[in-house]
Amino acid sequence: MVSDFRKKKLFHVFNAFFDTNGSGNIDKKDFELAAEKISQNRGWKAGDAKFKETQDALLKIWEGLQSRADADNDGEVSFNEWVAMWDEFAKNPSAALEWQNLYCKFIFELEDASNDGAIDSDEFSSVYVSFGLNKKESVEAFKKMSKGKASVSWAEFQGLWNEYFTSEDQNAAGNFIFGKTSF
Repeated sequence: MVSDFRKKKLFHVFNAFFDTNGSGNIDKKDFELAAEKISQNRGWKAGDAKFKETQDALLKIWEGLQSRADADNDGEVSFNEWVAMWDEFAKNPSAALEWQNLYCKFIFELEDASNDGAIDSDEFSSVYVSFGLNKKESVEAFKKMSKGKASVSWAEFQGLWNEYFTSEDQNAAGNFIFGKTSF
């Protein structure tokens, strides 16, 4: 059984980052729109290599998500299907599905705009502002996530990622990796 706290965290990711067209479900169109939005925010055009790389990565993530979470095979992932899938992950995070690992890496690389192997507060908050979150809250979330350090490495991010999807501790640093300070 997934707690209300974890459901709130899962809803934040579902709603803010996956259901980009606001339909109440996740489908392939959401990933196409996300690729366009991310590319536009980074200044990449449809023919650019980075646009294609982003689009390919997101569509591969969609295919993995759909194959695992779309229990009723309707071409969409409902919030209940989303929760059930992450509940399975929480039972054994070391056995993450390929798409979950791809998504983790994708988010880290998206946030690491300087490509230096670490995320800083400006990089972090600019991504979440582009998804409609409040800049001040995103900066505060970074401080909590990084435990006051100037940056977060890939290795640290992976641990924080697992913590986000599994932890019941409302003060766990991983709860802040998606730019929000409270649930």
